[in-house]
Amino acid sequence: MKLGCCYYPEHWPEEWWAEDARRMAEMGLNLVRIGEFAWSRIEPEGGARYDWGWLDRAIETLHAAGLKVILGTPTATPPKWLVDAMPDMVAIDEQARPRGFGSRRHYCFSHEGYRAECRRITAALATRYGQHPAIAMWQTDNEYGCHDTVLSFSAAAASAFRGWLAARYGTPDALNAAWGNVFWSMEYRSFAEVDPPHLTVTEANPAHWLDYRRFASDQVASFNREQVDILRKASPGVDITHNFMGFFTEFDHHDVGRDIDVATWDSYPLGFLEQFWFSREEKQAYLRQGHPDIAAFHHDLYRGCSNGRWGVMEQQPGPVNWARFNPAPLPGMVALWTLEACAHGAELTSYFRWRQAPFAQEQMHAGLLRPDSSEAEAADEVRAAAAVLAEIGPQTCAKAPVALVFSYEAAWTIGIQPQGQSFRYLELVFEWYSALRQQGLDVDIVAPGADLSGYRMVLVPTLPIIPEGFAEKLAALDCPVLIGPRSGSKTASFCIPEGLAPGALRDLIPLTITRVESLRDGVAEPAEGFAVTRWREDVASDLAPELADSGGRGVVYYKDGVRYCTVWPDRALLKLLVERMAGEAGVELLALPDGIRVRRTQAHVFTFNYAATPVFVPHLEATLPPASWHLDPR
Repeated sequence: MKLGCCYYPEHWPEEWWAEDARRMAEMGLNLVRIGEFAWSRIEPEGGARYDWGWLDRAIETLHAAGLKVILGTPTATPPKWLVDAMPDMVAIDEQARPRGFGSRRHYCFSHEGYRAECRRITAALATRYGQHPAIAMWQTDNEYGCHDTVLSFSAAAASAFRGWLAARYGTPDALNAAWGNVFWSMEYRSFAEVDPPHLTVTEANPAHWLDYRRFASDQVASFNREQVDILRKASPGVDITHNFMGFFTEFDHHDVGRDIDVATWDSYPLGFLEQFWFSREEKQAYLRQGHPDIAAFHHDLYRGCSNGRWGVMEQQPGPVNWARFNPAPLPGMVALWTLEACAHGAELTSYFRWRQAPFAQEQMHAGLLRPDSSEAEAADEVRAAAAVLAEIGPQTCAKAPVALVFSYEAAWTIGIQPQGQSFRYLELVFEWYSALRQQGLDVDIVAPGADLSGYRMVLVPTLPIIPEGFAEKLAALDCPVLIGPRSGSKTASFCIPEGLAPGALRDLIPLTITRVESLRDGVAEPAEGFAVTRWREDVASDLAPELADSGGRGVVYYKDGVRYCTVWPDRALLKLLVERMAGEAGVELLALPDGIRVRRTQAHVFTFNYAATPVFVPHLEATLPPASWHLDPR
């Protein structure tokens, strides 16, 4: 695994560049990402009048020090002169407010004029540097959708949406039938009458919302594809990436992943712990380490987005600036996060950033160097990680025994009509993933269209819309399958399916969901060894429940290796189900203490300690093979 950093030569005096490059190489770095925010320096004014001199010299300086360059297209930060030239290029938020100039990502994916400018600047970059020996990889744009910018409600987006609907449905009558627009007199006479689903008096038609999310996701993918096509033509054979984000589902990353070579993501374990649903107790226990499954979850998710090739483009090296609270990592955690990426098969880990900026929005975000160029705490950890990587040699991720099915469309569907405010798709999937990892299992997170053959266990936390052929694919498996609540509960046009849920899954497990209910926070209905919280479904079936609550209501149903769980499973129930499935599949589990995680490559078994203190695991040495690599650098 190569190590790198994110560097902004335009932020620093040119006389610093050579020394910076020398120190990067001395620290063990191989890669340097540059350029993704530099449009105003590359093209200070309109008219295709470029200033390449500084970027030429920066690339040559890095190359002379033996460093390879990841060059970003600068389209995440259109300059002021471009916004002034076409002010309608900015995105419009759901409250009809323009996303103005003064930070970043102030563009609408659907604006054709802006897309043309992006193609132009991408082509100019690719023509100039596409054959340069320093260029190891291209990055398209930066963090698509950050700051809630996937959904735009601009005139450009509305026009593009109408064209998207016409291509999808053919006629307004077909659209009206699919959406159920007879309800509340919502019928349209032409596609020109359809607006984006915002600013309505009460909630808009959920089918309207789902199609708008599908459309917006397609716009992101096609925007990215335009740049990829230009880069491939001008720079053949050079890998292309995009840096995705954590806990982010606003567009289908599998669609973007099909067009790039290496999926990368931006890993900020402490910020994500603070910003998301984790309990007060978890936030306290993992304050300076991050939850032990946050980074791993995304490693496995993004490995499944681009045919197994992935990496970390931005690794948190210290306190960040954007969370509600921003603690510093414990000593050793930056090295641990680095080697954990290696254990999950990463091709690269790049730290954000080389030097902390003394100005502008991110001046409180730590780097490998402080603003005065002295080394920050993470610098020695990078050296330590580089030494370990050199010692253990190349690693190839071992095939996991377990597949966890992840669907971006499922996230949109549940988000549009959650029915209970605590039913959060990402949290449900994360809990299922964490239950597997807590018992020492390696996991592949895969799209619904992935090949599931060869896995020894398959888990589907929820899949409201069942893709064509998915039920048949599950039926063909010869391994235990677990399907979660709300699966098969909607058609592709967001209607309750004929014959009720679970729709197309009924041939797999013969039951019918007759009623659903959501439970407020704090309600826990008892069962033997677990409790029912958040969500439950009533079932009509000739099958006797495999597990029931204390009142006899079915919780889990089983037939021929397939289980359907009718509730939001708490951690005790998930543990029970994982143990039962593993026993049926002959998959060995590990009894791991809190905070300990294991990951296997083809050559090693890595053991990671996310607890705040050392943990003694007397049985682990006897369980793991002798080639294991145990890491707790603290």
